[in-house]
Amino acid sequence: MLKINTITFAFDEKTIFKNFSLELKKGEILAVMGPSGCGKTTLLGLTAGLLKPQKGEILNSFEKISYVFQEPRLFPWLTVKENLLAVMNQKDRNAEKTVMDCLALVDLADVANKYPDELSGGMKSRISLARALAFGGDLFLFDEPFAALDEELRRKLSQKIKLHLQKRGASVILVTHNREDAQLIADRIITFRQRIPNNSLTVTNS
Repeated sequence: MLKINTITFAFDEKTIFKNFSLELKKGEILAVMGPSGCGKTTLLGLTAGLLKPQKGEILNSFEKISYVFQEPRLFPWLTVKENLLAVMNQKDRNAEKTVMDCLALVDLADVANKYPDELSGGMKSRISLARALAFGGDLFLFDEPFAALDEELRRKLSQKIKLHLQKRGASVILVTHNREDAQLIADRIITFRQRIPNNSLTVTNS
């Protein structure tokens, strides 16, 4: 379970969160929407421990976090298959099978031996997603994972990913600009809305 208790976080004198609270239950898929620059990615950074609030506390009982960043962060000198194997337990005898299963899940098993610079932007995004799934975890943080995909592929992939994560019993925070993505995959949607003049937030739930 994740509990964010009345945190305040400012960056470059801009208040992003002021007395902000949020709870994420085990197995829950939460979508976070809102305009650019309102703090969606900052929320993921705080949840992952990459950022620290100036006030308040974040209680995180999840043991293993998988994070998919907005931009693919693949190792260019490794093949697709090697990129996935790099994040896995080297003692896992089923590692290669897991890798191929995750690539099949994003419909890219056929590019396992290609290098990242041989792939399109959308394919790189899908490989990043597959790598997070191969790494595993009980909490997944997704920052616009479907943004580079066309509408038909977004729908297909979001449903497949949702079923996969539900079977794992994993919790998810999905940041997206696309309401359809949120509606397809999430159990709950929250929307950040900037409040003038101090840029702190109001939050609506749906």
